[in-house]
Amino acid sequence: MPLFALNKEIVFPPVTLSEPDGLLAMGGDLSTERLLLAYRSGIFPWFDGDIPLWWCPDPRFVLFPEELKISKSMKQLIKRNAFDFTVNKAFAAVINNCKTSPRKDQDGTWITEEVKAAYIRLHQSGHAHSAEAWMNGELVGGCYGIKMGHVFFGESMFSKIANASKYAFINYVQVLQQEKIALIDCQVYTQHLESLGARMIDRGTFIEMLNKLIT
Repeated sequence: MPLFALNKEIVFPPVTLSEPDGLLAMGGDLSTERLLLAYRSGIFPWFDGDIPLWWCPDPRFVLFPEELKISKSMKQLIKRNAFDFTVNKAFAAVINNCKTSPRKDQDGTWITEEVKAAYIRLHQSGHAHSAEAWMNGELVGGCYGIKMGHVFFGESMFSKIANASKYAFINYVQVLQQEKIALIDCQVYTQHLESLGARMIDRGTFIEMLNKLIT
């Protein structure tokens, strides 16, 4: 089946038309309107060079906040306030660090300058949020994503010191739980997030949950 090519119209094909690996469409732009429609529909962008690729994998990797797992070692770090934790204090710095610090299993990063600018616009409009871990006044870890209704769509995280990103993420999940967030989208499997309690659910269930949790 030919890959669906997006144009200026802000629409996406049904997610059931995606390829077995979850690839659904290509092209289009990263306007705030298109990005919000994508997340609301269970779709997220990754880049291949200069071309946006839009994905909706099945199954979907998610974390239910009440299922968050905190190891004994992380509980000890949190108890002694090993890092200073903040929310939305350095969004641009967080995404820039995610851009320049790809995971060990990646050769590069999907966060282009265009992506960075688009998500900073989402932050400025109140849709994108960051959580930060600091040590001695220096930003050493963090994560960011999109919040819509009772869903948080996690995008990326970085760490300059061991456990810094995990510290920020755990603390932020607890904040999100207080804010009545019922579902955290982790997109695709990582061992790191599985250790924190994330698990797979089928795409149909995921889309049904989005329809109920995002108004």
